[in-house]
Amino acid sequence: MSLVQLAALLADPTRAAFCTALLDGRAWTAGELARHARVAPSTASEHLSRLIAGGLLAEERQGRHRYVRLAGPEVATLIEDLTSFTPPAAAAPGTAAPAPRSLREATRLSAEARARTCYDHLAGRLGVAVSDAVLARGLVADEAGPALTVRGRAWLAELGVELPPRAGRGGARPVVRTCLDWTERRNHLGGAFGALLCRTALDRGWVERIGSGRALRVTPDGDRALRDLLGVDAAWLTLLSPSSSPRPAPPG
Repeated sequence: MSLVQLAALLADPTRAAFCTALLDGRAWTAGELARHARVAPSTASEHLSRLIAGGLLAEERQGRHRYVRLAGPEVATLIEDLTSFTPPAAAAPGTAAPAPRSLREATRLSAEARARTCYDHLAGRLGVAVSDAVLARGLVADEAGPALTVRGRAWLAELGVELPPRAGRGGARPVVRTCLDWTERRNHLGGAFGALLCRTALDRGWVERIGSGRALRVTPDGDRALRDLLGVDAAWLTLLSPSSSPRPAPPG
């Protein structure tokens, strides 16, 4: 697909709404996406077919149900990176987020700014805070590009989790990559390492989803885990402006 074709595919508001909704990393039905974008099911089906044909979405069928998801982490990175170029004129004063059209939307945007998933890794103030913390503690080095250190691999072993066997090999997913956070305008961590941290946080109940969207909340167990493991004070997530992030405690 050429750059022109890709740009045309994402230029439609309905298709763009589908792609940003799917940044939560889960599979949605065509009907759910139609309701989300407030379009007729037939219209949604037409747009989804174009996104699937263009390689941005993948389709799964279970019985009568048709599920779609982003085709992979590289597509999620593309969508998130493009979102970060939202013109300031379209943002709420003092933030990088779109101006809310209702109280419900304002609540959702505020929650997503604090903590959310970006496909399969942590984003928002929480994601940036975790990124700052792993860099400050030497778990990830960022000299010639982000890389997991020996100390970082030992930290994962102590945590009782491990990276996929082929992470970083050949054409496999990078172990660590940076992803520009569209609300913070700073990098958070993606790649296999970022995905592992997010999955661990969800599996162990350190964070939980708010409703059916991308927003997350840090649980009391998560607050303790973030403090003990990374020196991150999750309480600050609700107090900071969208352009700030909590500073991790010094290593040790």
